[in-house]
Amino acid sequence: MLKKDNPVTYICTSTEDAIFIRDKNLVEDLVGKMTFTEMLLFHLLKQPPTEMQTVIVDAVLITIMEHGLTPSAIAARETYLGAPESLQGAVAAGLLGVGSRFAGTAGDCAVLLEEIVGVPESEKSGVATAIVQRHRKTKTPVPGFGHPIHKKGDPRTPRLVEIAETVGARGDYIAAMHLLSEAMDEEFGKHIVINVSAAIGAVLCEAGIPATITRGITLVSRCAGLVGHLLEEMEEPSATYLWHLAEEKIPYAGEAGK
Repeated sequence: MLKKDNPVTYICTSTEDAIFIRDKNLVEDLVGKMTFTEMLLFHLLKQPPTEMQTVIVDAVLITIMEHGLTPSAIAARETYLGAPESLQGAVAAGLLGVGSRFAGTAGDCAVLLEEIVGVPESEKSGVATAIVQRHRKTKTPVPGFGHPIHKKGDPRTPRLVEIAETVGARGDYIAAMHLLSEAMDEEFGKHIVINVSAAIGAVLCEAGIPATITRGITLVSRCAGLVGHLLEEMEEPSATYLWHLAEEKIPYAGEAGK
């Protein structure tokens, strides 16, 4: 008999001839009857997703999967160069780089959007301004804003918003994202791009995804992207070239190099 305070899980159990995930029979109820995105949401939200949730999350997974030779992709390729027997190690190396500077800021932005949405309408603009000023005072970037490449506008942002609105998102978090953008522009005296991380944070909140797990959605997507990079590394290697390029472009500056 389990004690009342013993931990339990509601996710999965197995018998001799069956596997059950959240009380659904894996073989009879899930395989061939749910898409991967639907299964991911069922796993996270504990119930079958709505069409709106599925469409939004599917769009996010595609949108953030790939962005070229980013630091995470380079880390994965270089790790594979050193340990080709460990595909999982190379993928893990790339995922470790998903954080507060690259790819992982959607969740941080979602927390800020929740802060804005959680107050009365008359207070929302003031909260958005306070958020920007708080970050500026501590000299920390506001997550979800600015981009080193898409300086005139991140093309992924309006597309994600469009998809969310088309499938019936209420729009509270999307509106909060725009309020935060207006506060950014006002505080800094220029337009600062709303990047895809802000859009991801907003639309995932619209879909009922907790801000605390938003980065997890990004990791699932980037994992697939990194597997693609590693397949290309097997077929068209670039890691050695990148390694030698770094040696060439970053010379040793100590006395022994003179």
